[in-house]
Amino acid sequence: MRRRHGGNLGEMVRAMGRPESDWLDLSTGINPHPWEAPTPPPATWYQLPDPHDGLVEAAAAYYGSEAILPVPGSQSALAMLPYLRGRSRVAVIDPGYSEHAAAWSRAGHDVVPLSSAQLAGGAGTAFDVLVVINPNNPDGTYFEPETLLDWRTRIASRGGWMIVDEAFVDTNPEYSLAPQAPLPGLLILRSVGKFFGLAGMRVGFALGPDDMLHRLDEVLGPWSVNGPARWVARSALGDRCWQAAMRDRLQAEGERLGELLTRYFSRRVVGTPLFRTVLTPHAATIHEALAEQGILVRLLDRQDGLRFGLPPDEDGWRRLEAGLAEVMAGVVSRA
Repeated sequence: MRRRHGGNLGEMVRAMGRPESDWLDLSTGINPHPWEAPTPPPATWYQLPDPHDGLVEAAAAYYGSEAILPVPGSQSALAMLPYLRGRSRVAVIDPGYSEHAAAWSRAGHDVVPLSSAQLAGGAGTAFDVLVVINPNNPDGTYFEPETLLDWRTRIASRGGWMIVDEAFVDTNPEYSLAPQAPLPGLLILRSVGKFFGLAGMRVGFALGPDDMLHRLDEVLGPWSVNGPARWVARSALGDRCWQAAMRDRLQAEGERLGELLTRYFSRRVVGTPLFRTVLTPHAATIHEALAEQGILVRLLDRQDGLRFGLPPDEDGWRRLEAGLAEVMAGVVSRA
């Protein structure tokens, strides 16, 4: 069964009959102010990708680790990892990015969902494999690096793995375990899709010990990341001025989004600089009502909450605020 994710704008266009240009899509958590990619050189289209083109070095400098493997999006890596070990008991953070649990289940492993609170209590260390998302999507939970390293030590002592999905950590790099990547049993997934806003390139990185990266590289095969994408990713990773300015901008806009949502929702608003999530028993109703106004947000899988990404401009902010004012007035009147 196909799992639901943000970014399904095409489906909504067909379902609602509203043209794509008339939508405010806040469903993905992708940076709405992407790094402006220049045109790659023609040779990147005509020649096979060169593994010595400087991408690995640029990524190593950005992530603070040389234990790194470029992959065609972190999604491809997480889908392959379950096939690199025998049947195992796997703990996966829940709620979280649903593709993790699906990938391990599909490969025949025994998957057990654990909440952020259960993980905080150390429950995940009893498993062969622990999958953590830091910060977590959609509840925005941050796990301290020292806590994660302690879990890794206990799991690796039994030959287990800890996989940390850091797709949203670029805005707060102090939480990243990337510099610890060579540690045994630790595999980190990173993406240029969220923070850099380059989701369509499908470029990511796996960081970990040599044996794990070698096996992952073998199953992905040669030239797994295309040449133009490698060239653009290398340039983006090296643009430190843009990165510093964008972190400041996203922090401010994330706080602005949180303050806006707090005015309309009585429950605590949680999240990261790139998204905010609210839990509400009226989530499905609000999702549908916003969609009728051409505002698309992410309805959580349990239909008990909504995730809001950042508007791209002031018109988007005004449209979101006006939409919330109208929709929430209707929800309150019916409650």
